[in-house]
Amino acid sequence: MKRTALCDLHVASGARMVEFAGYEMPVQYPLGVMKEHLWARENAGLFDVSHMGQVMLRGKNVKAALEAILPVDVIGLPEGTQRYGMFTTDKGGITDDLMFANWGDEVFMVVNAGCKDQDFAYLKATLVDCDVDVIEDRSLLAIQGPKAREVFARMVPDASSMTFMQSLKLEWQGVELWVSCSGYTGEDGYEVSVPNDKAEVFANALLAFDEVEWIGLGARDSLRLEAGLCLYGHDIDATTTPVEASLNWAIQKVRRLDGARAGGFPGADIILPQFVNKPARKRVGFLVDGRAPVREGVEIVDASGEVKGVVTSGGFSPTLAKPIVMAYVAVQALDGGEDLFASVRGKSIPLAQTSMPFVPSRYYRG
Repeated sequence: MKRTALCDLHVASGARMVEFAGYEMPVQYPLGVMKEHLWARENAGLFDVSHMGQVMLRGKNVKAALEAILPVDVIGLPEGTQRYGMFTTDKGGITDDLMFANWGDEVFMVVNAGCKDQDFAYLKATLVDCDVDVIEDRSLLAIQGPKAREVFARMVPDASSMTFMQSLKLEWQGVELWVSCSGYTGEDGYEVSVPNDKAEVFANALLAFDEVEWIGLGARDSLRLEAGLCLYGHDIDATTTPVEASLNWAIQKVRRLDGARAGGFPGADIILPQFVNKPARKRVGFLVDGRAPVREGVEIVDASGEVKGVVTSGGFSPTLAKPIVMAYVAVQALDGGEDLFASVRGKSIPLAQTSMPFVPSRYYRG
């Protein structure tokens, strides 16, 4: 397995290490998944996400070239900010979701760990007149939670005024940090790219604050589920379109059917009509009756037992103290207001559709 620059620090911190996307990663620490989750909701959690792929894109026409392969507004993204995007196929499916930042002459992109090799190859094959620089010498950390801003500002004062989705190059003790005001928990906080040789001292400086604790992959998953955020390979993949995935918001009006720069990206002829003509299914959230866990792969059925969908992410919500699920369900059943159930070992567990995020987001917007 591959190791991040912080692997030894995780072990020294008592982490239970597991394989994830080819890396040896911490799934939990002595605090335990439940307490780690609640700590991030109440204080400041520190996450090692160095397994993610980092890449810098440069070139005279890099933004136009990137917009030709992403269904989002790249050209109109203001400098010093970032945006959520995705790679799509000619059939409208999603091969990965990502974040990219406009740094003037550069575009900084972060992609998922399990997809990064194919993503880097795709970028090099399609952005033929651009420089695709894969970043191998930097780690990626996320500090998340209601106290994350206060803590991080003690180390990097210039970050204190950053608003949600800003992305800047800042400095800490002579070290250049690539800082974005974002994360995958629904909480306020930052994601920070730091040189590998400074990663451990940087992490230890954050951990020195009483408000900060390490958070592992277990709590990271339950936090993102509460935030209603997709996990690639589970809630989105090459068989799901952005509209089916309820990611309509991610495709700006300028790229839609009546926009100034509409279409032109892979799968546009399939994806864009779905804004007008509903797809047959879509991703929705449910609260589960009782306390029995409902996991990925469980079928969603109607009162007669007919299958209407399938769960893609499910688990116990520590914040709500009840199980929650995300699932793809037939739009016809949703529009008809049918009673729906999770079919678990022959039992039909009632579900109540709810809006997402399950737990309100607390991004700082100024």
